[in-house]
Amino acid sequence: MRFLPILALALACAILPVREAHPDVDPHSFTSEQDVEAIAGAPTTFDQWLGELLVEARGRGYSDELLAGTLAGVRPLRRVVESDRSQAELTTTFEQYFGRRATPEVIRRGQQLLRDHGSLLARVRDAFGVQPRFIVAIWGIESHFGRNHGSIPVFQALATLAWEPRRAPFFRTQLYDALTMVAHGYIDVPSMRGSWAGAMGQPQFMPSSYLKYAVDFDGDGRRDIWTSHADAFASMANYLRHHGWRGDEIWGRPVRVTPAAAKRIAADLGPRASGCRAMREMTGPSPLPHWQRLGVRRVEGGDLPAAPLDAALVRMGSRHFLVYGNYDALLRYNCANNYALTVAMLADRIGAGAAPTPRAASRPAAPARTRPVNR
Repeated sequence: MRFLPILALALACAILPVREAHPDVDPHSFTSEQDVEAIAGAPTTFDQWLGELLVEARGRGYSDELLAGTLAGVRPLRRVVESDRSQAELTTTFEQYFGRRATPEVIRRGQQLLRDHGSLLARVRDAFGVQPRFIVAIWGIESHFGRNHGSIPVFQALATLAWEPRRAPFFRTQLYDALTMVAHGYIDVPSMRGSWAGAMGQPQFMPSSYLKYAVDFDGDGRRDIWTSHADAFASMANYLRHHGWRGDEIWGRPVRVTPAAAKRIAADLGPRASGCRAMREMTGPSPLPHWQRLGVRRVEGGDLPAAPLDAALVRMGSRHFLVYGNYDALLRYNCANNYALTVAMLADRIGAGAAPTPRAASRPAAPARTRPVNR
């Protein structure tokens, strides 16, 4: 008898029309007949996969009402799979990626917003130790300064990628975290729209990042990364801080590497042995004085700083960069060197043309609540 509620739920989800859950479902979603052919390596059809997921989710304690309200009628989206397999961070050169995202218009807009939100950004900096120009740069790249959060239903995107085999375990976890967000009342289902990967709000947080790092900085009892600048900025800063960001360091610098220096580096330093793909494309870290001895110089030819900082070398085409610990934090936000370098260099350009952000020592920061808070 204990299996009857599970069976009823699975049947209900299977027969409910799509419009019950997603009235504007993408017309390019897969059909049942296309499921196996369209996804090479998929172990089952989407309907079979979803039925098994529903049984597992109920075993984890998610209610029938929640599952029916979030996953009933969900279909996989072809454009989500296509986007996952052709990410710009991994398929374009750095010059192309940077040029499309750090345009003069974006730089000017970022400088203006750095001034407009100067007092708030100063409070965030004082609370989390992240320089305002980096928050604004991430904000600009992730959601075009809050103007584009994405329009794809999050549960549809996550279900597609949790079924598609390339990164299924990761997105299955994200799907459960999205269910947790709704179950705790942090956001309602119709508002859960985002990127093709299921990232949401002004910082474009995945559900797991929201649960771990979203902050109620304006003190209204909600961790609102969708409409609150205070919560969005503080959440980005909190994320970076928890991944090792240091407010007294820069991200790194472009450098000059001659062919002779490149040979010495190849003989002396191997690639990084751990971390995500972009991290393994870098060299292992070494102190700046060691890079100086290997022949690495500033772009204009001068000596490197004498500070005993560890740095790793990133090569992007013909360009080279020595990067510090803060660069790793940017890679934790999005593990692609195109992305991290673009954020870093855009931040430098935004900061170069804006007035200094005021100190906020005389104005205490609002409480930063990092534990779940009901909306």
